[in-house]
Amino acid sequence: MGEYMDQAKQARVWASEFLEISRQFRLGSLPTESPHPKTLRLSEDAKHNLNRAIETIQDIDLDVFIRLQDSLDELKILQAEIKTTIEGGGRIFLCGCGATGRLSLALETIWREQHSNNKLLQERIVSFMAGGDVALIHSVEKFEDFPEFGERQLLELGFREGDMIISCTEGGETPFVIGATEAASVLSSRPPYFLYCNPDNILIQTAERSKRVIENSQIKKINLTVGPMALTGSTRMQATTILMYAAGLCLWFFDKDFIELEKELSRLTKFVRDLNLGFLKSFIECETELYKKGEYLFYETDGKLGISILTDTTERSPTFSLYPFENQNDLEKKPSLSYLLFPDSPDNVSAWHDLLGRSPRCFHWPEVTAQTSSERLMGFDFSQQLTSHRPKYLSAIHSNFKILFDGNINALNFSLKENTHQLDLGELNFLSAHLILKIVLNNLSTLVMGRMDRYESNLMTWVRASNNKLVDRAVRYVDTLLRQKDITVSYEELVQACFRLKDQIPRDQSLVLTMVREFSP
Repeated sequence: MGEYMDQAKQARVWASEFLEISRQFRLGSLPTESPHPKTLRLSEDAKHNLNRAIETIQDIDLDVFIRLQDSLDELKILQAEIKTTIEGGGRIFLCGCGATGRLSLALETIWREQHSNNKLLQERIVSFMAGGDVALIHSVEKFEDFPEFGERQLLELGFREGDMIISCTEGGETPFVIGATEAASVLSSRPPYFLYCNPDNILIQTAERSKRVIENSQIKKINLTVGPMALTGSTRMQATTILMYAAGLCLWFFDKDFIELEKELSRLTKFVRDLNLGFLKSFIECETELYKKGEYLFYETDGKLGISILTDTTERSPTFSLYPFENQNDLEKKPSLSYLLFPDSPDNVSAWHDLLGRSPRCFHWPEVTAQTSSERLMGFDFSQQLTSHRPKYLSAIHSNFKILFDGNINALNFSLKENTHQLDLGELNFLSAHLILKIVLNNLSTLVMGRMDRYESNLMTWVRASNNKLVDRAVRYVDTLLRQKDITVSYEELVQACFRLKDQIPRDQSLVLTMVREFSP
């Protein structure tokens, strides 16, 4: 009883602390947090009309690449800045948090693959995300809420005069990313770039930290507003797609005529417009049925595509309240539904190197060492050893979902049970191949989760409230569902309930729906 009282008291303290600063994180007015009018029936279509659901998400993805055409003048300047920095001996730092952190690491991995024959050029790109490389697997709790942590990671990586940072934040308000960007504007004469996906006028009115960046003439901004996400608030989808491709194109073509960048964007836009994703239907149905039967998946691949597959599978955890990849060093393990597998990597040291194209970057800070250390990272083992040690504590059937890149014919090959498909990429380059894989996997995972009732309409009702932004998001979703029942509860009461319940319920249960039930008659 005493322990419960202590937990309840602590929850009240946390709720009170959040309410004092909540104005900074009440982001419901941002387009990236708004429901998309095209997907109001998404949860129903996922279960009863898969073809329409697939086409709807694809249609929204196409808008991303059409929208990017409007920013070509700004991308041309960014491309030139990258070229000047690299030719001047500087490095390009890529920074993000959560989904944008994973896209930053993905871009470095793709860069290293592109320049595999030039070790010096490989080292000119340095990516980092809130929490370090271990955050690829799961975000470090509340880490992104501290701007000083962004500055601290930047400094520890050796950012200096002559270097340049490209910071990506879907919402345009992430404190960690803003902290790193503002620090870079002081440390180097090369202006930092800040890429984001919400209108300036709304951001300025919503968050003081965003206003500070937007009005800072020392920071160059590229606004890539794409509107609402296909799944409300799920910025792992269209927002990170446009950010990844905008920065990626400028890196890929940094030493080429800009017309080559324009041609690749046109090729990819046409490719997405003409792409027939109907093949996904059988894969979605198959993966869903395996989970419903209590089975598990290994997503089998290698270093060519691993970073993009890891990104989609790990981002399912906070989006849909799934157990994340379990750490093999933990005594008690809650298994994830799927796990990445590199069958050709003999151990986890080589697997991580194959994934990133380099050794992992970890750090040891007194505040978070247990979550960010190299020892913690190495416990996430997706080498060939996974197939032997996971079954020892998990008496369930595993199937392998194989996704591989065939460089000889420039194609993506998919295989799950009896379902197979070869996706010919035509003349698209390797960066564009990763973007195609990203939108394919985003579509697949979103609709698998829809068939498993992990959202309602297009509302992310299973979101995990792991930082201040997500606390506000969960509270807003509860408020929406309660108002549909003609029930009105104050924001303060909902916040208090959120902090009281979020650490009591199992990780794989819905906080939003639990709160709705508590306030319903």
